[in-house]
Amino acid sequence: MKYRLEKEEMHNYIALLRGINVGGNNVLPMKELVMLLEELGLQQVATYIQSGNAVFRAAEGDKERLAEMIRSRIRERYGFEPFVLLLDVGEMETAMAVNPFPEAIAEPNTLHLAFLGATPAIPDMERLEKLRSESERYALKDTVFYLHAPDGISRSKLAANAERLLGVPMTFRNWRTVCKIMELARETRLLG
Repeated sequence: MKYRLEKEEMHNYIALLRGINVGGNNVLPMKELVMLLEELGLQQVATYIQSGNAVFRAAEGDKERLAEMIRSRIRERYGFEPFVLLLDVGEMETAMAVNPFPEAIAEPNTLHLAFLGATPAIPDMERLEKLRSESERYALKDTVFYLHAPDGISRSKLAANAERLLGVPMTFRNWRTVCKIMELARETRLLG
């Protein structure tokens, strides 16, 4: 009788960590994040900029369980617990493909994608609209909140209140960063 050994299926992930290395708080150097992720058995780990973006391969197929493992390990080692959102590489590709403001990519620092921890059950779109400045545009598509803020996101009341009014945790990345994360995924051969 022949037995066929199945190769363990690997999953390609993007990790977005919120609230690290901001204003000298919740300091987690990217070299240490790489080591921490590798200690958890993750492979081909690579990071982009200090704000907590990583790509890797994992045998674990349960994104929520894996995100909790990462949060817990950071809490144990560094004493704080960031919001960790894991996306399949395909989810990031889809978010880019359905961008409702394609003309905004010419100025990639003005287009922001907020990746949500879940689909909002009861988003307060009316209050979001009241906070929108004249130059801003936004759209909610499933688990991504798109915000085109030509005057910048730092003073945007809409950006500052979006998480509360959508009712789910989120983390923003600008278009340039999203593109760089996907480029990193390609470089580490997470994509064909």
